[in-house]
Amino acid sequence: MLTKTEIDLIKGTVPILREHGLLLTKHFYQRMFRLNPELKNLFNMGNQKNETQQTALANSVLAYAENIENPGVLLPVLQHIGEKHTSLMITAEQYSIVGENLLASIQEVLGEGASDELIAAWGKAYTILADIMINLEKSIYIEKSSLSGSWSGWRKFVIKKKVQESEEITSFYLYPEDGKDVSLHKPGQYLSIRVFVKELGIFQPRQYSISSAPGNKYYRISVKKEVGQGVAKEDGIISNYLHNSLGEGDIVEATPPAGEFVLNLENKGPVVLISGGIGQTPFMSMLEYLAGESERREVKWIHGCRSANVHAFKNEVSDLNKKFDWLEHIVFYDDCSGSEENVKKGRVELSEVKETILLPDADYYICGPKLFLEKAIKDLAALGVDREHVFFEEFGPQTLNLN
Repeated sequence: MLTKTEIDLIKGTVPILREHGLLLTKHFYQRMFRLNPELKNLFNMGNQKNETQQTALANSVLAYAENIENPGVLLPVLQHIGEKHTSLMITAEQYSIVGENLLASIQEVLGEGASDELIAAWGKAYTILADIMINLEKSIYIEKSSLSGSWSGWRKFVIKKKVQESEEITSFYLYPEDGKDVSLHKPGQYLSIRVFVKELGIFQPRQYSISSAPGNKYYRISVKKEVGQGVAKEDGIISNYLHNSLGEGDIVEATPPAGEFVLNLENKGPVVLISGGIGQTPFMSMLEYLAGESERREVKWIHGCRSANVHAFKNEVSDLNKKFDWLEHIVFYDDCSGSEENVKKGRVELSEVKETILLPDADYYICGPKLFLEKAIKDLAALGVDREHVFFEEFGPQTLNLN
């Protein structure tokens, strides 16, 4: 346990972390990759380039310092991180490397402001946090290994089918190369896949939501081809590689399904899905699962995207909408004639569909870009939805702060 003096030392760094946290984490990653270049195989280097990974770590370090007296309040966030780490096969030994570089970075960035006592306090605090994460991730690894069809490490999968779902989204049907079974995923979970990028000379992992129901001999992932927009955003390395360079018969590697953004199977009340763009992919898994269940739950799905041309699974969901009276699907398009059935023009405005989505005992699931999530969460709060019934998934490093 930390002493009161150590707690006070760490809390004393909170103002510095608020103002200069990003500077610290940028220095940390540069230092760690310089001294341990093999770790580049575990990190999304695109997120390093656009600084979302550094921002996420800065937020995490600050949150830990702010809650150093009661780190238990961070358990939901730590669970999210633990799922991500196990999907990348992070080991206990790698926490030592991170700790060594983080403490050195604090010392190097703060300079004379980093007393021996402060570094010792942060070292002790990091050890406590690392032990929590190592034990948490150990339990996740054990839980996954107990599932029928599961595996350990990176397993080879064959792309047996590649289907273009819209102008920018393509589905890949991944079958295990060894022909054995795959473990059941929970509706909403993702796969970590990796490919070797010759230009970088390293493996690059990415997480993609599983867009098919559990119980198949394969996993389906549906990937948006990320196209850059000027200097502000470059092409997505892996999404473009999957779209342009890989075809049926090619191989990717994957770890077992991961993620805690999953359909609550215990609550039999209504389900409200709210998605923006590629955020629809985990909801396809949820919807297909619910369609196969004998016990029906009322489902309302509000989806927003730019136009029908980029709307993946449009026909499949429309068919289910016509087939099942328990499902209602409403779409918002930025660009549309306004004459399409169940289609509204403009960005998603939950106030326009409040009569549809405000249901007793409903669970609300939101997935999409950061700004979409922020707006949807605020809009639900304004409509009186209990925060305990709202669940969300931010693709990429978690930078959304709801405090």
